[in-house]
Order: sequence, then C-alpha cells, then structure tokens
Amino acid sequence: MLLKELRTAVLEANLELVRRGLVLYTFGNASGVDRAQGLVVIKPSGVEYDELRPEDMVVTDLNGKIVDGKLKPSSDLATHTLLYREFLEIGGVVHTHSEYATSFAQAGMAIPALGTTHADYFYGPVPCTEPLSDEAIGGDYVHETGLAIVARFRGTLEDAEEGRDEIDPMAVPACLVAGHAPFVWGSDVSDAAHNAVVLEAVARMAYRTLTLEAEAGVVTKALLDRHYFRKHGAKATYGQG
Repeated sequence: MLLKELRTAVLEANLELVRRGLVLYTFGNASGVDRAQGLVVIKPSGVEYDELRPEDMVVTDLNGKIVDGKLKPSSDLATHTLLYREFLEIGGVVHTHSEYATSFAQAGMAIPALGTTHADYFYGPVPCTEPLSDEAIGGDYVHETGLAIVARFRGTLEDAEEGRDEIDPMAVPACLVAGHAPFVWGSDVSDAAHNAVVLEAVARMAYRTLTLEAEAGVVTKALLDRHYFRKHGAKATYGQG
C-alpha cells in the first residue's frame, strides 16, 4: 500500500479529533504530506469515522491529483494542498468545526493571547481572515479559502498600514476562516491534531474570559516570550530535552 505509515498516521489524527470532541458526524478532516515524494494523504469525503481504515485514506499529489485510493478525497483538499505548497515547513493540516474556535471565526474575530496557556502554543493572536468575496465563494471556493489564509499570514500593504505584521505560520500554527471555521497545522499530522485540540481549549478560555471581562487585556510581550520560548526554539527548556 502506497505510503502505508503516513496513511496510518493520518487515520489516527482524524480519530484523535473524534476522541477529543472536535468533530461531529463526518465533519472535519486531517491530512499529512510526504515532502520527499511530493504526495499528500487525506481523509476521504463523507465517510463515517468508525468505518475508516488506513487503506481508505486518499493519496494525491501537491496539486490535488489522485494518485492512489478508491474513494473521493475530502472536499477541503484544495485548501490543504495550497497550504502545503505555500508553507513548506508544515507537515500536516487539520480542519474542524470545533465549537469555540468556530464561534470566533463566525464572529470574524481573532483569538487574543489572553494568558500563558495560549502563549505556550501560539506566539500571538490566532488571526482571522477577511471575509471571502461573493466572487471567491462562487468560484473555486476551496482554493480561495486557502488563498485567504495565506494572504492573512503573508500580510498586505493594508495590513502594514493597520499595524499588522507578516505572521510566521510555525509560530502561530492556526488560522480562523471568517464565517467558516479553523484550519490548523503542524510539523506532521499528529502535531497538527495536537494543535487543533489546544486551539479549541484556548478558544474556550478566551470566550469565557471575554464573557467575564469584555475589556480583558492580552498578555504582556515579556510573558508571551517567556512562555512561548520555553517550549519553542533553540533555547527551549520545557520537557526532558
């Protein structure tokens, strides 16, 4: 079976989303990429999670052409493949409609870095895209969704004028798509699923914090740095090394 180990890892990541309560029914999808071969493995579309097997995972190239698999790939494939082409560091992508992160997406709001739990995983706010235009929605919608994410991370002249900088996709491995839901990524598909679980947790905490205190301030730069860099980068101290 082509890419047997990656197919198994992608299946396990999809099942982790179910175990953690991030998906309902057949919502959501996870994928992984084999950079050496230029191939992507992704969940098939609309298949019940408890029926999935590694051989059901669909293999495509980086442009979404099916290479191996008997089932149709996830309907979000074009977003996944665009993220792989544009952000070369990422090895896995997850899309869910998890309740709290999706609530921020539907509100068109970034998830602010209100505390150290957020700072441990996301080096600043988790951004939200601009709403897609009617033309984008009526056109190649799934591809346009990916373009909106990339545009939010790459930054534009308008972003610069509003004080919004280019964002490192590995320092903030998630984006909310306005009116839609989150896309999350990581160094591999397991890491992407892990980040999706944490994203939902910090979104839930942010929602509750803002409910208690609408004017709650974000963490200071010193506290953000202290917590993020203890887990990330060359001088990370968290864990057993």
